[in-house]
Amino acid sequence: MRLLFYILVNVLIVGLFLYSKLTPYKNRLTGRYLKAFNLFEGIFNPFLNFLKKIAKPAQVGNGIAVDMSQIILLLLLLLTLKFIL
Repeated sequence: MRLLFYILVNVLIVGLFLYSKLTPYKNRLTGRYLKAFNLFEGIFNPFLNFLKKIAKPAQVGNGIAVDMSQIILLLLLLLTLKFIL
């Protein structure tokens, strides 16, 4: 059971990475890639929307801001991995 949970959290981490990279191009995705994106979007959107209320984007330059909600979610997933081991 512990191994299954460990694998699931690792899949979520990879999914979060792909979700963050593909979000700007989601209207151009097709087939199974669109289905996978929609699956991860359904999982991550509620968490990210909640975290966006707590953590505002960090200004890193003129007109450039980093979405901190994705970083916080990544840290939470990594901490979850730490406690599984």
